[in-house]
Amino acid sequence: MKTNWKLPNLSTISRWGLNTPSHLLWGVGAGAALAVVLISCTTTRTMLAPPSIPGATFVGSQECATCHEKLVRDFRTADHAKLQAKGKNAVDMGCESCHGPGSKHVEAGGGKGLIVNPRKSPDTCFQCHLDKKAQFSLPYTHPVLAGKVSCADCHNPHSGNATKGGGTQLSGKTETCQQCHKQQTGPFVFPHAAVREGCSACHSPHGSVNQKMLNERNQTLCLKCHFDANTGKNLGLATHGNGSSGHSGLGGDWQRGTCWSAGCHQAVHGSNVNFRLQY
Repeated sequence: MKTNWKLPNLSTISRWGLNTPSHLLWGVGAGAALAVVLISCTTTRTMLAPPSIPGATFVGSQECATCHEKLVRDFRTADHAKLQAKGKNAVDMGCESCHGPGSKHVEAGGGKGLIVNPRKSPDTCFQCHLDKKAQFSLPYTHPVLAGKVSCADCHNPHSGNATKGGGTQLSGKTETCQQCHKQQTGPFVFPHAAVREGCSACHSPHGSVNQKMLNERNQTLCLKCHFDANTGKNLGLATHGNGSSGHSGLGGDWQRGTCWSAGCHQAVHGSNVNFRLQY
């Protein structure tokens, strides 16, 4: 694929921070300068300058493979292997594109060496994923900025291909969410069919203006699937004898668009007692 690179406004770059806080580094030493400067971004390609660690030089991913063989092997087919760093493909510079030059880390025997640890802060990810950074400024988010959740808790930065819906791309996969939200994923005697579509069918995983990180507000979300709630025929549920679901005569909270807070369908993920998704 041919990619057209565009240089951004340099005044914008000058406002980005270039210092790496010491808590982002593995091992000893502080004050290393983080120079992950975004040079150009499209939806599929990024050119960046790797983190800078004073006195350290780049050793290449093959040196990293001495201890991290599986990570290096998986990375060769990862989404992040498409990164462009100082004219070199990230397959060659891969690990150091995000972790910084590794010579000091190698010389110190690994764990005690100086290396950038992106897991300790989302800032490394945000250098390229500016749209996701903006979503974490919305009213309802996962606590990534508070340090309670890491990007890597949901996304594997070392493997995965976006076209296959794995690795760094969630693509509606429920398994990732199940790691924390076990109660919402069942199994249930009467599961909500929407759960099979994946959590992101209803929830925005990074942030939302709606409570519970919902994609839409109240009944607007429900009606994306249950578009004919008055007849009940398209709900996949039983109807009244006259073919009506009874929604049209409810009034009250239903008219305000709260399918669950009206007391009708509180168990939105699934129920063990009632096929109408009630507790």
